[in-house]
Amino acid sequence: MTTNAGAPVQAPGNAAEILARARALAPVLRERAAGIERNRRLPADVVELLRGTGVFRMCSAVEWGGPELTSMDQTRVVEALAYGDASAAWCGVIGANTGLIANFLDPDVVKEIYPRQDMITAGVLAPAGHAERVPGGFRLTGRWSFGSGVQHSDWVTSGAFVFEDGKPYASPDGSNPHESRQFLVPAQDVEAVGDWDTTGLCGTGSCDYTITDVFVPENHTFTFYEPRGRISPLSQPESFMRALCGVPLGVARAALDHARDIATTRVDRMTGTAWSDSFRVQIALAECEADFNASRNGVFSAMTRQWEVLEAGGELTPDERAASPLAWLHAFRTARSIVNRLYDLLQTWSINRSSPMDRWLRDTATMCQNLTAQDVVLESVGAYLLGGTPKFRISLGAVS
Repeated sequence: MTTNAGAPVQAPGNAAEILARARALAPVLRERAAGIERNRRLPADVVELLRGTGVFRMCSAVEWGGPELTSMDQTRVVEALAYGDASAAWCGVIGANTGLIANFLDPDVVKEIYPRQDMITAGVLAPAGHAERVPGGFRLTGRWSFGSGVQHSDWVTSGAFVFEDGKPYASPDGSNPHESRQFLVPAQDVEAVGDWDTTGLCGTGSCDYTITDVFVPENHTFTFYEPRGRISPLSQPESFMRALCGVPLGVARAALDHARDIATTRVDRMTGTAWSDSFRVQIALAECEADFNASRNGVFSAMTRQWEVLEAGGELTPDERAASPLAWLHAFRTARSIVNRLYDLLQTWSINRSSPMDRWLRDTATMCQNLTAQDVVLESVGAYLLGGTPKFRISLGAVS
């Protein structure tokens, strides 16, 4: 890791250092936000600024020389980055998944493909590709949508269904009539499709990408249900989903602080009443603060309890297992609601492109289309609590 001048920069060694660097970077990201959005992907220097915070290495295990942050600390780091820019935070938390993926690979493979802890792995987990079994591995072909961060990544992981002799491959143990896996491919073997032109999260560069007949060795494939390293709270199936809710929480906090700053200086033109003395403004801000506090506390309460149980080697109760995905979804939807209400509160001061409210409105609307914030989570949690089969079982971290 180096500065722009080329001088070595010491990697942050713990959660406090990484969080401090993320908070220090947030004002810079806020200043760069409009340019990031116009660029439709993170500029190379912004990627390096993120790398300098330690966000990309924050999930790396201690045995690899990483800080192995708890899920709670990871989320705080993501919040801090999102306070500056949602797209940068989104790419930051996705790139941080490298350390989590390492838990599902053989140790010798981790040493081979991740010689540094701050390398970036991005990609799409949905099984949209075709992986044909061949001696020693697979031939992978496909097109995947919403590849956030693939254009600045070192490795790309992609979900694909497995075939043998052109026919669906069933798991040998009979557990899956058509097996799917994750496949790690060097970024240079991936072709980005320039189709990312969205309402919000514009700077994430979440374009489609294609992989064509690339050989993937057997040991460069994995599933989130088969940890191969040390068992820990971060070697669970849904570990890569936890900190993503830090993005909406960080944006909501930024919007609240922005609205409060405006309210302390603005005067109603028609009545001469200070906004700080306005019943309408006071009620709106207080309601939004209440919703934010409840949502954020729900996330950290569920996350902390989950961590405590898993760290002790225990088994989560159904209610404890269900609490996390519900809290994530609630954080996304509440953040969107808060931004919408504050946008209306500030009225015409929100509508110009120069206003951060405009970008926050579009960013929260777009991020709520992520699978983590969709009704399938509610459907799956409901089915699980009623003893049924969850459709989106990985969100519950459920092995079966």
